[in-house]
Amino acid sequence: MNIGKASLPDRTIVRIAAHLPDLIVYGDFTPERPSTEYFDGVLMFVDISGFTAMTEKFSTAMYMDRGAEQLVDILNRHISVIVEKVLIFGGDILKFAGDALLALWKVERKQLKNFITVVVKCSLEIHGVFKNQESEEGLDIRVKIGLSAGHIKKLVFGDEKSYFLVIGQAVEDVRFAQSMAQMNDIILSPNCWQLCDRSVIEIERIPDQRAVKVNFLKLPPTYNFDEFFMKCMAYMDYYPSGDHKNILRLASTLESDPQLEISLQKYIMRSILNQIDDKQLKGYLSELRPVTIVFVNLQFKGKETTDDIGQAIQDSSVYIDSVLKNFKGQINKVFMFDKGCSFLCVFGFPGEKAPDEITHALESAVVIFDYCSQIFKIKIVSIGVASGIVFCGIVGHSVRHEYTVIGQKVNIAARMMMYYPGIVTCDSVTYSNCSLPSYFFKELPKQHMKGVAKPGKVYQCLGLNEKVMFGMSSLSCNRQEDYPLLGRSKEIKLFMHNMKEFLLSQSSRVLIFEGAMGYGKSQLVSELGYLAQSEDHRVIAIGLTKVSIYQNFYTIQLLMASVLGLDTCKHYKERQHNLEETVKKYLDEKYYCILNDVFHVQFPLTLEACIMSGVKKQKEIEALFMNILKQTNKGEKLIFIIDDAQYIDITSWKFLEMLIQKLNVFLIMSLCPFIDTPCKSASAIMKNRNTTYIVIGEMSPKDIQSKVCLDLNVASITKEVEMYLVEGSCGIPFYCDELLKNLDSHKVLIVHHCQPEEKSNVNWHALFKNYTKPQMTFSLCPFSSCEDRIEVCDIAPGVRLKNMSPPATLKEISLVQLDSMSLSQQMLVRCAAIIGQNFTTALLFEILPCWNMKMMVEALVSLVQSSIFHCFQNSKELRLATKRKGATFEIHHRSQVLQASSGINGREDKEICVLENEVTQCHILRFCKPIMQKTAYELWLKDQKAALHVKCARFLEESAHKCENCGSGDFIPFHHYAVDIRLNTLDLDTVKKMIRTHGIKRMKEVFTNKERLPKQCDVLTDDLSPEQIGEKILYFFDITLGKITAAEERLTPAESCQCLEILESVLLPLAYHFTVLEELDKALYYYLEVVAGYINLNDNYLAYTHLCEGERLLKSLKHDKSWCRIFESAVFFTLKGQVSFNVGQMIIAKKMMMKALKLLKRVFPYSWISVLLQTHIEKNKHAFHMNQQQNDICPPRKQKLAQLHQQISCLALLWRIYSLDYIFRYKYFAHLAAMMQVNTALETQDNFQIIKAYLDYSLHSQLAGYQGLWFKYEVMAFEKIFNEPLSRETVAIIAYVAEKLSYIKYIMGHLDLSIQLGFRAHEMWQLIKDPNRHFSVLQRLTVALLLKNRFHKMIEVMDWMWSFATIEDHTISQGLFYVICLDILLYGGFVYRTFEECLDFISDREDNSIIKFHSGMLLTLYSDAAIWFARLEEWENFQVFFNRAKKLVQRRTPSLLYCTGLSRYMECQVLCLQKQIQEQMENVQDIGVELLKTLENLVSRSFTGPIYHPRIYHLMAYVCILMGDEENCNFFLRTALQLCDSHGNVLEKVWLNISKKWWYSDEVYEQDSWLHIVLRLPRWSEIQFDEYKIKAVEQNKFRFKITITESY
Repeated sequence: MNIGKASLPDRTIVRIAAHLPDLIVYGDFTPERPSTEYFDGVLMFVDISGFTAMTEKFSTAMYMDRGAEQLVDILNRHISVIVEKVLIFGGDILKFAGDALLALWKVERKQLKNFITVVVKCSLEIHGVFKNQESEEGLDIRVKIGLSAGHIKKLVFGDEKSYFLVIGQAVEDVRFAQSMAQMNDIILSPNCWQLCDRSVIEIERIPDQRAVKVNFLKLPPTYNFDEFFMKCMAYMDYYPSGDHKNILRLASTLESDPQLEISLQKYIMRSILNQIDDKQLKGYLSELRPVTIVFVNLQFKGKETTDDIGQAIQDSSVYIDSVLKNFKGQINKVFMFDKGCSFLCVFGFPGEKAPDEITHALESAVVIFDYCSQIFKIKIVSIGVASGIVFCGIVGHSVRHEYTVIGQKVNIAARMMMYYPGIVTCDSVTYSNCSLPSYFFKELPKQHMKGVAKPGKVYQCLGLNEKVMFGMSSLSCNRQEDYPLLGRSKEIKLFMHNMKEFLLSQSSRVLIFEGAMGYGKSQLVSELGYLAQSEDHRVIAIGLTKVSIYQNFYTIQLLMASVLGLDTCKHYKERQHNLEETVKKYLDEKYYCILNDVFHVQFPLTLEACIMSGVKKQKEIEALFMNILKQTNKGEKLIFIIDDAQYIDITSWKFLEMLIQKLNVFLIMSLCPFIDTPCKSASAIMKNRNTTYIVIGEMSPKDIQSKVCLDLNVASITKEVEMYLVEGSCGIPFYCDELLKNLDSHKVLIVHHCQPEEKSNVNWHALFKNYTKPQMTFSLCPFSSCEDRIEVCDIAPGVRLKNMSPPATLKEISLVQLDSMSLSQQMLVRCAAIIGQNFTTALLFEILPCWNMKMMVEALVSLVQSSIFHCFQNSKELRLATKRKGATFEIHHRSQVLQASSGINGREDKEICVLENEVTQCHILRFCKPIMQKTAYELWLKDQKAALHVKCARFLEESAHKCENCGSGDFIPFHHYAVDIRLNTLDLDTVKKMIRTHGIKRMKEVFTNKERLPKQCDVLTDDLSPEQIGEKILYFFDITLGKITAAEERLTPAESCQCLEILESVLLPLAYHFTVLEELDKALYYYLEVVAGYINLNDNYLAYTHLCEGERLLKSLKHDKSWCRIFESAVFFTLKGQVSFNVGQMIIAKKMMMKALKLLKRVFPYSWISVLLQTHIEKNKHAFHMNQQQNDICPPRKQKLAQLHQQISCLALLWRIYSLDYIFRYKYFAHLAAMMQVNTALETQDNFQIIKAYLDYSLHSQLAGYQGLWFKYEVMAFEKIFNEPLSRETVAIIAYVAEKLSYIKYIMGHLDLSIQLGFRAHEMWQLIKDPNRHFSVLQRLTVALLLKNRFHKMIEVMDWMWSFATIEDHTISQGLFYVICLDILLYGGFVYRTFEECLDFISDREDNSIIKFHSGMLLTLYSDAAIWFARLEEWENFQVFFNRAKKLVQRRTPSLLYCTGLSRYMECQVLCLQKQIQEQMENVQDIGVELLKTLENLVSRSFTGPIYHPRIYHLMAYVCILMGDEENCNFFLRTALQLCDSHGNVLEKVWLNISKKWWYSDEVYEQDSWLHIVLRLPRWSEIQFDEYKIKAVEQNKFRFKITITESY
């Protein structure tokens, strides 16, 4: 009995035979159907509990890694043990029935006694295996076994496909025995107990039953069971013996036999046969899949012969097969258990998914019920239909298995079939998701069903032939007063336009809205029905369903019933009376009866009506209806609304075509795209000159946000939830609803009261806990007034939305699309799903198995055409496309028809050719819907996924670096030297190959030009004054620019920076692939690279998001104490600090930098004394470095350089953080950090780092008031550039120096020099094509030119800026552009962009992930808007923006934008003070004093540069004049004017003079009010060519209003 596991031959016939029992494989293949065979044998029925619960657990799991593969392993690990035991003991597995199986020992009757002993022994060993065994999923797996013996009949039936059953008393006995068994019991049926050897079986009697329970075998000590067993097996014809004794099943050795193969194939489902040749059987077909189960049970009358039963089953099976085949359903199993014969039918098997599957299943069920109920000898037909996710897959052993379905939905269908006999029933999911009308169903009373805990509501499907009752045809979607129609303003405008034309004209109008399922068409037409209501209009709205199209003239019947008022009648007599009163004017009484079938009335039949032909009756009815409508139309305008108009029947279409030609009606229809060509009348209506045909587009992200907030009844949602729903829904309302339901079902969403930001404790995890709000009108009640009481939606801790599995409803839609593709297209989609939502054609080609480029392009063209993929030339095009949703548009069917029909085929060929070219040239593709990507991804098995992820990672690693323009290095300097995690081990040959591939030159040859920069002695000499040095520096930049453009070799890149594309298409995918592969150290490496990249690109939100992923990985690796892990931890804290710094959370930033420096062995002191000591050490170190500069010092190792660069990053931010603090001693902390940065940079021997450190130290020295130091370090920075060969690296350094110097000079108030340096920096960055540095130069240039009143040049730069912002789609540049536009409105005196446009930008972009966390920009935008409203004295609107700005003030950053925003915010406070004084509020004097102190502190703080001081002094002067302090007012005015003269700040000087004159003048003119100034503000286009007008706008300044009471 110790049978080994020999390797099995891989032949098609063997794979087929594994699905069938020996009873069939070695049986008689007679063509007769039905055919029967009689024999004796022992039956074993094994029921395994726990699998259904396990399947349900997996099917309702939240994440995509829930894995059918894991479920398959658990199922087959247990079932294969049973199969193996049965085969070892000589049994034949007849059927797998879900989580049960039926086995047979076919023997002669005289051998039954001995074989019962063998089967009992087998049963005991099965129990022994499962005793006290628990699966790793924590589910208790137990078995119940029933045994019977006696006469058995085999029945084979079917037609094109064959099925078999075993029937007879022994079959009924084994089912009965199993049903009596408890867990771990073995029950012998009465007949089996009679036939067995009672001397060797110890039993236990069951009260009141003849069946017995087996306890154990009581074999004598001398009994040799093995010898007994082998004697028994000698009677088995197909038990492996001799040369085959080491195999489990003889059928696994079958030789190829085409005739036998053909015979066996008839017993196999077509979806299985399709996969057997591909050898993908177990992998591809095992999945958790949404299907529809149809369980059909046939109960017989009780006195039938075997032949009678066989014939009834034969007739039923043939008909069921033919019905299912139409809708891609299949019979999976046929049983002869549980009262009669049961058919398990399934819709939606892999490769067989069809649209509207649930409706097809119900239709099939009703048709099958009607047919089988008429079959002779069948007493009762019962059908249960259930829909949902079940396990579909191969269950069993490698030598004997079957394809089956397991799950709660299978059980529910089976239980409904048994507990509700004689009808067709369905569960609530089936009822809700089918497209049949609700009146086709009836809710049934609840019943307790065995094994089903919560079945939900059960409905009876009444059948498709039921007569429709009146009043059931209303719209499927009712308008909700408190739920506005979102995102359909364009559609409503089109409706209003057509409505107006209809009312003014004497002709009909047709308005058709086309949209796929889920686009909200029903809600739209419901809203239009409400808007169309009026006293002189009559609106009649009906909704159709799928069955409507099969009923002749049904649509017109419904419309006319509403017109005649018959739909509200409660009884046919009332209906008949009302109808008679109306039609008597138009129809002879003897013809009334022709309306009986139309309106379900009972007029007496007449001979004249009976002899009328059907055609004549139809014409008579149509003429009657037309007359009635003509008469009705005289008194009121008729508006017909038809929802789901694709279900209009042909006769109704013809009548509607005639109607719009003869009468003046307004016809509004919504419909899904026609699957087939519409009928002639439908086409004619669409092509009518008065028809407007609209294709509905997707909802915008803003509308999706608003919808979600309304659905959840919250004020706002988190950014993460918003992104998940916006991206996942693709703007389709139904998708959004399903995703939201899925989140709710998994308890992902948490609704709670919002805590105001200023009251909450800011920590790292709450840093980006922002909430996006639905669209609102700013003129409404201020949102902020109730923010303490509002509710917001958050996500539960630990939830990862991006890994969540799609809802079953949406997954089903994707599976329908997948199953409609060819196998090659399916493979391509599944491979693309491994890569991710976006993928490159190069990587896709790399992982496709044995494909050539032509095959891939052809498949891609087809998939792009089918809207599975979008294709893009580059990442920029992709980013632009993702921001745009498909907008609503109009189709001109009439114009299309008028085009020459002969050219249609040519145009189609041309379109395909164009598409092929696009796909061939495209670089990036994207799944149109994320759900498709997730669905396709889940189809892979774990091992297959892992292999493909490794392939992807190997391919991508070679490109995992910055773009060539940026030096091709790591985003974290020298990262891969400090942490070596590469998959690809590079030997010398590989390195040489990469050098040849990428054209890498030796270090000395890289972009080096023969030209050299001027020597130091040629530019800077010791006898020059600072002004002369400034001129020389400008000269240096000019000659450098000349040499760059004249260089023989190209020193500037041909295209702009590609780092963002590398982040999105290389680094992020690498992090994702390694996370899936559970290579956590590699995943962490790439996540940190990604974060560094996004910080460089100013996207702090994405940096934060991926840093959180990195933090999770870092915690998983916390036990690793190696230097690599310490360095990664230091990098993590550095990046964390940088993000915190960028969003203005300085406490967190400082804490993170301190942690990072400690790990990097560069501890920064905490105490005052330590700072003094460390400063002394650093000064000595600095002196040492300066003395050693000229000597040849060995450069640091790359690993050391990685460490030094991280130290520099920390120290560069630390001195800025300390400079923000009010405490005086922190000035020394800042000075120490700046000095340590310089020393660390010198240690790197990297000129770029040294220059940056020198210029930072110069800026710090100037802001801190260290006179004499700053100039020295600026000169030293220049010395580093001299004598350098002209190369790409040198050009980038020079551009950086020009930009940095321009910044320093601006902030220190040297406007003229800043402007000149700015223009040089602009030219250089333009040549270098680095948008991430270019935008800041342009913004600073524009502001400086505004302050100088150089409007022409300023507008020129702004045009550059707008062009740059739009071409590069640069969000920050767009924000900066509108900041300046508002500045021009508020201070420039003219209009470049209107305030309304600026306000729209704020409204549209304030929730943008980049701008949202650019606190300085938002602070400026909000403050500018608040100033505008305050000047107009619109205080409610002012309060909205002032409150928003107030929240951002605490997020301090030492940036120009923050300082600008802060000065604007202070202006808001000053204007508030003026209002409070005017209203004579209490304590206003104290408020004014506090405000004056705050303004004075701003001047004294080091981070607020001198350039802002004139404005601050101006505000201080205004506060003083308001408080009656003229002396200090004059002092501050004089100081401000002196600073303006020093800086060359013309703008502020003009305003100061206007204020001075206004405040001390007794004359007040109405035309000087801001309202009047706003009304006369000219547009730039009106003044740009008139110098006099340009000069005049200088006077368009706001006059600070003076309100001084006697008490002040």
